Amino acid sequence: MGISIEKATTTRYNSIDWNNLGFGRFFSDHMFISRFENGHWDEGKIIPYGPICFEPSMMTLHYGQTIFEGLKAYFDVNGGVNLFRPDMNAKRMNKSADRLCIPRFNEEKFVEAIIELVKLDHKFVPKVYGQSLYIRPVCFGSSCVLGVHPASEYTFIIITSPVASYYPEGLNPVKILIEDQFVRAVRGGLGDSKTAANYAASLYAGQKAKEMGFSQVLWLDGIQHEFVDEVGAMNIMFVIDDVLITPPLYQGSILPGVTRDSVLCLAKEFGIKVQERSIKIQEVIQAYEKGTLQEVFGTGTAATISPVGVLYYHGKEMIINNNQIGPVAQKMYDTLTDIQYGKIKDIYNWIVHIDI
Repeated sequence: MGISIEKATTTRYNSIDWNNLGFGRFFSDHMFISRFENGHWDEGKIIPYGPICFEPSMMTLHYGQTIFEGLKAYFDVNGGVNLFRPDMNAKRMNKSADRLCIPRFNEEKFVEAIIELVKLDHKFVPKVYGQSLYIRPVCFGSSCVLGVHPASEYTFIIITSPVASYYPEGLNPVKILIEDQFVRAVRGGLGDSKTAANYAASLYAGQKAKEMGFSQVLWLDGIQHEFVDEVGAMNIMFVIDDVLITPPLYQGSILPGVTRDSVLCLAKEFGIKVQERSIKIQEVIQAYEKGTLQEVFGTGTAATISPVGVLYYHGKEMIINNNQIGPVAQKMYDTLTDIQYGKIKDIYNWIVHIDI
């Protein structure tokens, strides 16, 4: 598709602590870059990973016109590498682009650029089950003008990073603080777009939560502080009286997660009753008090499935499922990872396989 490649003359491979990957700390040898100028995107190129040059007046530094995505490449137990639903990330990035007044990037080119980049840096895909190559596309306005309006020039970059679990706890349950003072997003805002503004808005409350010993914040709606929205890095799901419940997307304050969609698809396949509906935090508390709150877990690309062992709200600690991963979360994790690593057949056409 016209992507030129300039290979790195040295490798970063040996500088990576493969026994202590963490998340997003190390980066592969190459990156993809494309620029939008004069009304169109160029063909793009793959070049050695490294610094990029910009002026102090670059608009995104001042006005935050930037979007990004996150997906992963997994080693296939039968050989090669698997991408998980990259077409959904391409579509979601363009949805975010529309909201941020950024020109759309061709979705086929998006996937093709990732495939070529992963082919080139396939040795950076970890061979340990539970680890993967995290792929970060990012697009931002790169015009150098001071003025609050959309940029006329844009830069699109894809970088990759070998990663372990997003949370240090791994698949062990995490502790979540329910936030009812600060706001991440409101209806009509940017909550359903993957843009830097949402994450900047979450930092203060998230930092305070970590200082209190919690992994993340569960956000409530920005108006009444009554309805559950999502956790900062993942969508949230509850199993109440054998029903899988998750907040709906139509309100516009929740990111349409790829893993969320996959879990809902699997749940219906497994015969689990699913409800996408608004749920008040008081309903969650009442279910806990009645003993019908069976599981709580998050879904997201970074963590895949993250069971919640503790919810904390107004001084009350709710211990979920004896602080153990529940059967629904475990089944979802096992099924998704088995598909991603090629251990079971992908009957949903979610995998894009790359022969190496």
